[in-house]
Amino acid sequence: GTQRQPAAARGSPEAACRLFAMSQPIAGTLAERYLAGRGILLSTHERALRFHPGCYYRDLVTGETQTLPALIAAVTNLDGQITGLQRTWLDPSGQGKAQITDPRRSLGDLLGNGIWLGRQPGAPVPVMAAGEGFETMASLKVVMPALPVAAATSANHLAGLIFPPGCRRLYIAADADAAGRHGIERLSQRAAESGILALVLRPQLGDFNDDLRHLGRAHLAAWLSDQLLPEDVPLFLPPG
Repeated sequence: GTQRQPAAARGSPEAACRLFAMSQPIAGTLAERYLAGRGILLSTHERALRFHPGCYYRDLVTGETQTLPALIAAVTNLDGQITGLQRTWLDPSGQGKAQITDPRRSLGDLLGNGIWLGRQPGAPVPVMAAGEGFETMASLKVVMPALPVAAATSANHLAGLIFPPGCRRLYIAADADAAGRHGIERLSQRAAESGILALVLRPQLGDFNDDLRHLGRAHLAAWLSDQLLPEDVPLFLPPG
């Protein structure tokens, strides 16, 4: 008969690849509606983002399991290979995240890798932005669509992000609180050791998604234009 594929070890890159393969493009799905509700309107060409209508969730305290719709974001290495992913379980109404203990979880090999938006694997990236959270980086991408960005998923992983070839300038997205500061400081230090100029971008409110949702795209663009190097403003912040 047909040979069954061996089960992938839970939390492995293989498990991440299988879940990603079982997901669908986000256009017209609950995942797209969720992101739009956060002000995140991205090109449908972003290959990192998918939707799974019934993604398995296990409560780590009670052991109860259920299936819920989820936004799936691929974590890739610089060659574009999926090494892990982040699941954001969604409320079936489309209004925000699912009402569960931890609606966002990552799996796979995350260290050094990231959720990349706007980067072609193998292409040089002279200027980029990096930060912890996917929604923070996606919000920057909305305002600066030509800027490749990477979300490392945590402060510890941000500290170890691997720089793409040809990188000369790195903008690091900070949040208003000090929680992730060690990740930013370590990444800045590593960038300097690699001859990369690291510059920190700071939000006006709690994080860049707060800025995008509450202050609006034009206000955020103006706020960022004061923080970019002058030569980067025309490249990444088109007028209007």
